[in-house]
Amino acid sequence: MSANFYTEDVLLQRILKKLLNPSLFDYANRELSKFGERVATDIDDRAKHTDREGQPRLIKYDKMGEDVSHVWVNEGYKKTVEETYNTGIVAYPHKDIPDLSEKGNYIYSYAQGYLLSQSEPGFYCPVTLTMATAYLIDHYADDELKEQFLPHVLSTGDVELYEGATFLTERQGGSDVGANVVEAVQEGEQYRLYGEKYFASNAGMCGIAMVLARMAGAPSGTKGLSLFLVPWEENRREQKLSIRRLKDKLGVKAVPSAEVEFHGAKAYLVGDPKQGFKYMMEALNLSRVCNAIASVGIMRRAYVEARDYAEDRAAFGNKLTQYPMVKESLAKLVTKLEVETYATFEVVRLFDRVIANANATEPEKALLRLYIAIMKKETAEQAIKFSHEAIEMHGGNGYIEDFVMPRLLRDAQVLTVWEGTANILGLEVLRLLEKYHVHELFLEDLDNRLSQINSRAKNLKNVVKNKMNDLERAVYKLSQASDEVKLMYPKKLAKEMGDLFEAVVALEQIEEGETFDRDYALAELFIQQTYHSEQYEEDPLALKYFDLLVKHNNPVSI
Repeated sequence: MSANFYTEDVLLQRILKKLLNPSLFDYANRELSKFGERVATDIDDRAKHTDREGQPRLIKYDKMGEDVSHVWVNEGYKKTVEETYNTGIVAYPHKDIPDLSEKGNYIYSYAQGYLLSQSEPGFYCPVTLTMATAYLIDHYADDELKEQFLPHVLSTGDVELYEGATFLTERQGGSDVGANVVEAVQEGEQYRLYGEKYFASNAGMCGIAMVLARMAGAPSGTKGLSLFLVPWEENRREQKLSIRRLKDKLGVKAVPSAEVEFHGAKAYLVGDPKQGFKYMMEALNLSRVCNAIASVGIMRRAYVEARDYAEDRAAFGNKLTQYPMVKESLAKLVTKLEVETYATFEVVRLFDRVIANANATEPEKALLRLYIAIMKKETAEQAIKFSHEAIEMHGGNGYIEDFVMPRLLRDAQVLTVWEGTANILGLEVLRLLEKYHVHELFLEDLDNRLSQINSRAKNLKNVVKNKMNDLERAVYKLSQASDEVKLMYPKKLAKEMGDLFEAVVALEQIEEGETFDRDYALAELFIQQTYHSEQYEEDPLALKYFDLLVKHNNPVSI
């Protein structure tokens, strides 16, 4: 396995060189080289320890029987917290990078998250929550709250760090956030919260929690929810909040997820009290991008583990990579991985552009929400598939906890649940279609992209154009269906849109790339396995392009 996740990743370097301005790329290239080594070595070792032996523990009472609700984490985890936040992974979309005297952006932040997730996707959850907390405070808190709390959330070692958390889920509601009942009672300039949050991640580690609660007299449903900033430690010491228990989860053992009770916890109102749910949904979209980034990070780690093992392992007198079925598996994995990574960072690019633009239009925001929904769904499902494939490539060894694959699979599984299941994301797509006719924006965007691609990929381009026409007809047919029928197909529609988006992105690399043969092979195999995977081939593309895609993917100087 690589000792540096960044310098070994030609794909990420190529993406960043394209998307970042020269000064920020030079800085990112230098810093990610250091971070990539740290993630592949020390942070990876600590992740193993945390997962197997050093999981967070709740110390409920002190020696005198007082409720202290203290969450213990191991020293290695604390070191990972320090090293990761000090890179500016949360801070630099909001404040200047000292070496550059200019802000970073989400592209750089998500590149860091992609590397981190290859070793510690569990810890990327608290980072995600802190990113969402920073976004909410920076965009919607008043100046006094910003001055008091934002520097701590954006700490890079200069002041005490306050990690963040976002508490939505309640026992009776789950994804139905409108059923939430946590109550906010005004007390002078502040509020007091009463009630319970049932799945509160980063509880006990956060310095600040952003909480949805309902004021007295507020309407039912999501329209009656307001957003509050809750200082954790002050309320814990005063026993105004407590942890009932930590969740015993299948994976992502690094993050403490808890049932949290508020007993009059001091809280500060953030923004317009009628817009709390809207604010949190904006933060949720940020978190969904993080989810997609974590997924492609797991995909990358799973693929590299499978590839390296197959190149090293001999069976029946030959290396595994000499067998056609193994060649097919690896070629298809690297194809899906690279195209999906390109596509995910395209969404990040769009996110950076729209989120930073106070004048972004409603259609631009709607299209961004669509891309986030379809890519979050697809990447999460692929992270599970890639982890499974890596286990199978290792045979019995893949099922042994000495190897990383079992942890990858356990950590990947939650990514289909966090930030919205496939059903919830499908409903998001359906709402966007009905409210904004977002399929028209989507097809227009893809058509504009295709128009920039020249005739070198004409045959592949025609396949994609035909699939776009099929989608347009399918959406029209669905629009004429009954509500019951409409609600059967949103996941299928999201999948078809994701496939189309990725196919167009794959074709764009042929136009933009410096290695035409490999980029063309990547796009051709992607389109074949996406749209014609059930066909028998006399000259299988996966075998034809194996050396070009799998073998010719060595580190280069950027």
